[in-house]
Amino acid sequence: MARIAMTTVIAVVVAVAMVARLPIKATGMTCGEVDFDLLPCLSYIRDGGDVPSECCKGLSALVDAAKTTDDRRTACNCLKSLASGASNDELNRAAGLPDKCNISLPYKFSPSTDCSKIN
Repeated sequence: MARIAMTTVIAVVVAVAMVARLPIKATGMTCGEVDFDLLPCLSYIRDGGDVPSECCKGLSALVDAAKTTDDRRTACNCLKSLASGASNDELNRAAGLPDKCNISLPYKFSPSTDCSKIN
């Protein structure tokens, strides 16, 4: 039942993110964009296995899109919020994504990350 609810939430977030990306962006990053970029990572984070190449592309897109300190802090807070509902195994897999994708991330996937210290 929880997986169905989570899947429904993710589908809604993706739909909103897709619509949110249509107009020219005049404001900062949103959690919808973060969710959209990392959606290809969901199966790996939940179940393990091989990291899909689309996951690494999404993570790279997230890093590239977070150009300002405010964007990086927003992305960090979005990930922190997602991490708060994850199991230890899911957190460990998510935390390993930057290394597996060879991408430098200025914060950790963790519910304890202090996003206010991100520059």
